[in-house]
Amino acid sequence: MERYLIETPHTARDCKMLLDQIYAMGYLYHFDWGCKVGVHSGWAIIEADNEADARLAVPPMVRNKARVIQLNKFFHDSGSFRDAHEANVGRERSLDAG
Repeated sequence: MERYLIETPHTARDCKMLLDQIYAMGYLYHFDWGCKVGVHSGWAIIEADNEADARLAVPPMVRNKARVIQLNKFFHDSGSFRDAHEANVGRERSLDAG
């Protein structure tokens, strides 16, 4: 399983309904919220087999707006973090051009 960061932006008007739906889906405990300070987004880190499965933790009302980001860890002693970073520099550039 992979780890994913999920960000669920929503409007103040949709806030209560979104919270109710996430509670009903069993994910309320996993999320942290910025709503009390006027940042209407929730963030969670969950484990899932793939991005599509991770996105299912988000109710349909905001699913198409949610950001789902696969997370990874780097370990300094292996040096692999440099290789991984360099490998993704090209990917980032191609996404910017798209």
